[in-house]
Amino acid sequence: MRTFNSLILATGLLACGSAHAGDLLQWQSNSLTYLWGKNFKVNPPTQQTFTFEHADGWKYGDNFLFIDRIGYQGKKDARNGGDTYYGEFTPRLSFGKIFDQNLSFGPIKDVLLALTYEFGEGDADSYLIGPGFDLDVPGFDYFQLNFYQRTTDGSRPGDNVWQITPVWAYTLPLGDSDVLIDGYMDWVVDNDENRRGTYHANLHFNPQVKYDLGKALKLGEKQLYVGFEYDYWKNKYGIESSSGFNTNQNTASFLVKVHF
Repeated sequence: MRTFNSLILATGLLACGSAHAGDLLQWQSNSLTYLWGKNFKVNPPTQQTFTFEHADGWKYGDNFLFIDRIGYQGKKDARNGGDTYYGEFTPRLSFGKIFDQNLSFGPIKDVLLALTYEFGEGDADSYLIGPGFDLDVPGFDYFQLNFYQRTTDGSRPGDNVWQITPVWAYTLPLGDSDVLIDGYMDWVVDNDENRRGTYHANLHFNPQVKYDLGKALKLGEKQLYVGFEYDYWKNKYGIESSSGFNTNQNTASFLVKVHF
């Protein structure tokens, strides 16, 4: 775990350094999102979420960070009270950029080392590491495919299980504006039984469908979006669904998103 933490820290320091060096930072994007939805499972059913997101590309890779502040609309979660937070930091190091080589072949544009640190209130820390690929998929703005091995801290199960995570964005023209469909899927493909218990295979599919309202109102494109986020999570948190405790989440949330 110490080795993984050191690698995450080193990558994060490089990323932070890139923000202060114009020759290293190639692009960046920041946004705030408001979400409101019902019918969530495991946690209280009605939730509102404020999300900060940061993404950038730099000389040796790319980074993605999001932090959610989740409120339960007056209800209390058994573990986290009336609200909680959750975030993920995902730095990726590009072998093509580091070695200044064209590593493209077939649909693959680049090969990367992908890492993710998941964090939140309570027993939430997880560490993921594995190979990542940038793919050239016709029509898509971008398409990433990351393969991770998961390791967890604390009392939660989930060590040494594999996760497949595609990430994508697709833009459709609509009248005088556009619809952006982007998101990710986390698919934990195997079960792991160890001294901490069983962490069940689970699949979290989480796309957003957003209309570029800023472009339609002549306020500037890719600045203001409205739409919804769909959230399907089979065996949420790796908890096996049963007749007595349904952990299969299938819901949608209204969203407003502002880029700056």
